Amino acid sequence: MDKIKFATIWLAGCSGCHMSFLDLDEWLIDLSEFVDVVYSPVGSDLKDYPENVDVCLVEGAVANEDNLELLLQVRERTKMLISFGDCAVTANVPAMRNMLGSTEPVLKRCYLELGDTTPQIPKDPGIVPELLDRVRPIHELVDIDLFMPGCPPPADRIKATLAPLVEGKQPKMEGREMIKFG
Repeated sequence: MDKIKFATIWLAGCSGCHMSFLDLDEWLIDLSEFVDVVYSPVGSDLKDYPENVDVCLVEGAVANEDNLELLLQVRERTKMLISFGDCAVTANVPAMRNMLGSTEPVLKRCYLELGDTTPQIPKDPGIVPELLDRVRPIHELVDIDLFMPGCPPPADRIKATLAPLVEGKQPKMEGREMIKFG
């Protein structure tokens, strides 16, 4: 049996979803019999997202150009994309900056008003990715195959989502245990 090529990515979010994934504890050992982790911010130093990924969990909202570029690449190279956690599903806390109307007030607050020694907005390429005008949930930018809400999704929900997938079945995303936000 071929193993599933499995990936996770982390966009604009707190990494709580990945921490909850690690709460799968011993089941991660069982999962490793069925998946090859081909890309992840957890325990991996891979720089380039690979081709032909079977399943990818996407944590976080899309807040900057780097997030958008990675998400578009991931969608192009992945068969099943799972919106992983409330930030990916709704943009959640990262989208609070949308209330400020544009990126200018965000940058001024972060880099000028709260700057310690040499307040300045970084302008050199590669220092701070260009912010998008609005923080957006991932389904507004690419097609999503499955939504897994939660802030973060509890380990039991993650397991109940992934276990059927490794058996070639579609998980049932219904009922409070599987679709509760927050």
